[in-house]
Amino acid sequence: MNKKSQAKLLGRFIVADPKICHGKPTFRGTRIFVSDVLDMVAEGMAWETIIEQWHNSISKEAIGEAVTLSSEAFFKHADEFALEPSAA
Repeated sequence: MNKKSQAKLLGRFIVADPKICHGKPTFRGTRIFVSDVLDMVAEGMAWETIIEQWHNSISKEAIGEAVTLSSEAFFKHADEFALEPSAA
């Protein structure tokens, strides 16, 4: 099997599988985009409501992992998000 066609486990609950949703990160066993859930979190939606909206297909632990991984990615690549050089 070609390594490029294999799923990448990004955490306990998050996977990127080229055969599912074009390889975009989803929650394991679902077709729920991690980005969609993170958008809901960013809008201030309660995690319990997010879980209900997705018919209990994801858990608080899965949402927490998505938030943690996105935070780590942001800090690792923060300089790429700079709108202008810092004066500091």
